[in-house]
Amino acid sequence: MRRRELLLSGAALMASGTAPAANAALSALDGRLQALQADERFPLAGLSVLLMRKGVVVHEAQFGMRHYGPELPVTRDTLFRVASVSKFFTSVVAMRLAEQGKLDLDADIGEVLGRPVRNPNFPKQILRVRMLMEHTSSMTDEADILFLPPGVSLLDELDKPGKTWSAEHGPGYFQYCNLAYGLLATVLEKAGGQRFDKLAQSLVLAPLGMQGGFNTMDYPATELANVATLYRKQRVEDGKEIWDAHAPWRPQVDDFLAEPPKPFEGLDSYQLATNGTIFGPQGRMRTRVADLGTMLAMLMDGGMHQGQRFLKKASIDRMFTETWRHNLAKGNGDTFGGGYVAWGLGAHHFIDQSAPGWGDRLIEKGGLQGWGHRGFAYGVQTGFMLDAARQHGIVYVMSGHAADPSRNRGRYSAFPVWEERLQDMLWSAVLA
Repeated sequence: MRRRELLLSGAALMASGTAPAANAALSALDGRLQALQADERFPLAGLSVLLMRKGVVVHEAQFGMRHYGPELPVTRDTLFRVASVSKFFTSVVAMRLAEQGKLDLDADIGEVLGRPVRNPNFPKQILRVRMLMEHTSSMTDEADILFLPPGVSLLDELDKPGKTWSAEHGPGYFQYCNLAYGLLATVLEKAGGQRFDKLAQSLVLAPLGMQGGFNTMDYPATELANVATLYRKQRVEDGKEIWDAHAPWRPQVDDFLAEPPKPFEGLDSYQLATNGTIFGPQGRMRTRVADLGTMLAMLMDGGMHQGQRFLKKASIDRMFTETWRHNLAKGNGDTFGGGYVAWGLGAHHFIDQSAPGWGDRLIEKGGLQGWGHRGFAYGVQTGFMLDAARQHGIVYVMSGHAADPSRNRGRYSAFPVWEERLQDMLWSAVLA
């Protein structure tokens, strides 16, 4: 798309009542965001952001396209696949069940499911439910299992010899794992008595008035039409995909204009609590950035939503209490290239560690810590972050990028350079 069209596709909304000086700072932000989205070296397919200051939404803005060919702009009603931010919402389902007395987060997973669950390399060590949320269960993604069809038992797969369990590290060692959230969703189904997608809808999304969810087959037609396609800029040579900022945007997933979502075969006969991977508890939730802001506001308000208690403050405090912090001398975990150095109960703790291409620093000048989650998959990159003490926060979704993130790390963090720039822009505007 030509630069003029990219600039014209941007839209911004500011909350009324914001101080004039703050309005000026936020208005200036839009020009910087437009430039970031249309950057010739690192363009973004689409961009949607939300900023909160002292618990109040002070700015929302959208740029770029949710679909190319035909070109449909990103709007406030665009739903995005939020990748691993989905894990935070899955964890909130767990917290809600725990508050209802239906799930003990310290329980032995096998006792909940009625079938032993152990790392076969460390058979004497108990695996507790919370370890799945903390990424300390010793499960791994080396088997490359993200989704299993409804007729397959996840527990049977975990019993097979293979790479689903670490052979080197037992429970307690931090290793970020998508599959662990598939097992967590299986546990949640057992505790909640519903299929995971329906649990998430009834316990989290519906009470918060959020659009979307984990099952696109249940979306109203208007929501499905607003789901953004995810893109990468790549050309194909000899069957290989090569990053190229000058290549066309190549759809990766969620091109529902080309192919509407299909029902899962065998779902009608699915046996509850056998395979929680079906609906992607680790990364398949789709929703609006504004709805992520609703979750953010609830957390900042100590668990209250529209005057009603949604979560106990004690539950939020537990999620936002460190259960693991990287210790190089002890070798107690894998930092995923420096991006993960501290973790809580289903939440990432950003503790302001910094080095060129390494660390979790959120703002160039440093001095800011926060809680939340990031996501990246199929071209999308997402962020959901808050400074709970000051009630500040940001949400962002970039629906496609044009360069290899691993080869373009930031100047002072492990984040890709374009994500590092975006975080600095948003947090600087919130803190101004």
